[in-house]
Amino acid sequence: MIERLCDLKQHLPGKKRIISCLLGIPCLRLGEALYAKRIKYDKSPNMTEIKNNIALNSLGFPCAPADTRVVVAMSGGVDSSVTAALLKEEGYDVVGITLQLYDHGIAIQKKGACCAGQDIHDARRVAEELGIPHYVLDYESRFKEQVMEDFADSYIKGETPIPCVRCNQTVKFKDLLATARDLGADCMATGHYVQRTVGESGKAQMLRGVDHGKDQSYFLFASTQEQIDFLRFPLGGMNKDETRESAERFGLIVADKPDSQDICFVPEGRYVDVIERLRPGAMEPGEIVDIDGNILGEHKGIVRYTIGQRRGIGIGGTVDPLYVVKLDPVKKQVIVGPKEALLTSEILVKEVSWIGEEVGDKGVEVTAKVRSTRPGVPAHVYLEEGGFARIILAEPEAGVSPGQAAVFYSGERLLGGGWINGTVSADPRLMNE
Repeated sequence: MIERLCDLKQHLPGKKRIISCLLGIPCLRLGEALYAKRIKYDKSPNMTEIKNNIALNSLGFPCAPADTRVVVAMSGGVDSSVTAALLKEEGYDVVGITLQLYDHGIAIQKKGACCAGQDIHDARRVAEELGIPHYVLDYESRFKEQVMEDFADSYIKGETPIPCVRCNQTVKFKDLLATARDLGADCMATGHYVQRTVGESGKAQMLRGVDHGKDQSYFLFASTQEQIDFLRFPLGGMNKDETRESAERFGLIVADKPDSQDICFVPEGRYVDVIERLRPGAMEPGEIVDIDGNILGEHKGIVRYTIGQRRGIGIGGTVDPLYVVKLDPVKKQVIVGPKEALLTSEILVKEVSWIGEEVGDKGVEVTAKVRSTRPGVPAHVYLEEGGFARIILAEPEAGVSPGQAAVFYSGERLLGGGWINGTVSADPRLMNE
């Protein structure tokens, strides 16, 4: 007799997959109907009774942890290692997967990166210590095409890209989730500091991490509803100190490993070197001009500049400080101006991901973050056809840069976001991008 819904996996013709329905309760698609078996479970550790006498484990499945397979994305850092250790301690069937994303010269020796060289070795060692299976998948070519080349092209277009988001969007949360499903996983867990809950509608929602100083929801704005349904974030309710303490308690070799600081494939932050290697000849010189069009000097390539930059512009002798307020790749110009010229009143975004409720023609009030390190600001968002959106800021924001992300929240809940591809300046002297 089949006593648990999870046991049905072993009895399905062709091992049909369990999918999720309301409340996160696994269901089976058999023919045209959708069935969920309601069974009264005995209370046991790591099981939480909710309603209809159905008890869910800590990951939201009506199974004992041992009957729930979890693939953990292991980067070789302390966060993902503790994630695997915590799940293993609870008794889950844990499988570790590490992606080899790059292997470029000195970069593989860099500590505090992820997914290359020493980090892969560390992930493997942690998996051995925990006694869990561990696989390394070679995604170098995909990563180079989808992330590194996009990074170089964005800078050449005068943008300031965020490759970590692109990596989550095009590699980790796309291909890796597919691999996890192929391994028969019920879900995939990561070491991100975000929270996941199930709303009244039955849909999974992503919330900011309890530790706002480590919250990583900004970098996951492009996650789809299907991905959030499948993902779990065990560290979302913890702070970094608690994670370090857990690593020490488990005796993990990465307990004192530094956090990642730089872009993983950019050794010592020298992003210009990476662009020169990927796009030889892209460093075309041009003019440095003020907002009135007066030529102030010359530059050796707009990729060396970012919006809001003040130091190292290459001009001097001005009474007031000048900032980079705009980059024009067509004219090969770096436009500089006073600090007030950095103010933006409206933002245009593309490739919008929206996981909130349906939005009508009147738009919706949100809190918008235009940089990962900045606090959110009140804004009104209008969603448009073709994956575009228009953001009207309640107050002008300084240093908004194309290539960055504008991410939307309602309180603690992540609603989505998009890539900034244009701005409307609050300074009438500047042409709109």
